[in-house]
Amino acid sequence: MIISRTPFRISFAGGGSDLPSFYSKHGGCVLSTGIDKYMYISVHPAFTKNIISLKYSKTETVDSIEKIQHIYFKDILKKFNLSGIEITSTADVPAGTGLGSSSSFTVGVLHTLNAYCGRYVSKEELAKAACKVEIEDLKQPIGKQDQYAASFGNLNFYSFERDGTVIVEPVILSREKSEELQDNLVMFYVGDVRSASSILQEQDKNIKNGDCEVNQLNLCKLARELRNELNNGRIDSLGEILHDGWQLKRTLATGISNPLIDQYYETAIKNGAIGGKLLGAGGGGFLLFYVKKDKRQDLISNMSLMEVPFRFDKQGSAIVYVGQK
Repeated sequence: MIISRTPFRISFAGGGSDLPSFYSKHGGCVLSTGIDKYMYISVHPAFTKNIISLKYSKTETVDSIEKIQHIYFKDILKKFNLSGIEITSTADVPAGTGLGSSSSFTVGVLHTLNAYCGRYVSKEELAKAACKVEIEDLKQPIGKQDQYAASFGNLNFYSFERDGTVIVEPVILSREKSEELQDNLVMFYVGDVRSASSILQEQDKNIKNGDCEVNQLNLCKLARELRNELNNGRIDSLGEILHDGWQLKRTLATGISNPLIDQYYETAIKNGAIGGKLLGAGGGGFLLFYVKKDKRQDLISNMSLMEVPFRFDKQGSAIVYVGQK
């Protein structure tokens, strides 16, 4: 048996600029971190040698790859041409909640199957392969940030070049500043789990039409500003940049926010949060806020939402167990 562990991610600034319709024209950038909420993928030889058993939110047992219903498993297994295996996925948080779960799944499956076949793959290779599966093969209306965040983990600044190249630059923080930054972040579960596809499709259309290019460019500007502020140890600027970014993001497509999310956001600001954002494409999932440590408990007590504690991931996608075949 082989087991991989792949982090989910939190995007702080620049989201949306990783869509090809934007970065191919302007170049894009995102500042994000992997967190200690994970996708676990395990692979084990099946008892019956000519079957494939897949266990996720449902169970599939088939005798050929072509019969697989799960489109991600089907596409990836075609590349490896494997049978006689059992693959199981489990996750720390629900899918569709804005933490990049589909890309964490894709990276995790690719990592685990490569290890099962005795092949080492770098984080860069994993991210590129996951982008090919999701964007090229399956035509998902998403960008590149999630695959890279799942592969690399940590706190990084990602640049999306016009030719499709992705440059990964670590954000440099002292241990003390990193701990303080994490202590000042609070995440709440809003619920209303939904697919981000419709929101991303509208956002992509708006970018192509030029309807939101200026605001998307300003989101990139905020991401670069945040990188500089954090590299200089000025972590409190994250709160203000989150707030400015959220106001801009809400203009990119309908459905990104709604009256209930706006109400939660206003409540958080009234109770000490400097700024925040809804994670992912929008519509539901998790709300993230930056709040000074001395006001953290007041915020949590007044939000009427479930807090989900987290810390930054330090490893990225990793093989965490290798047993006997």
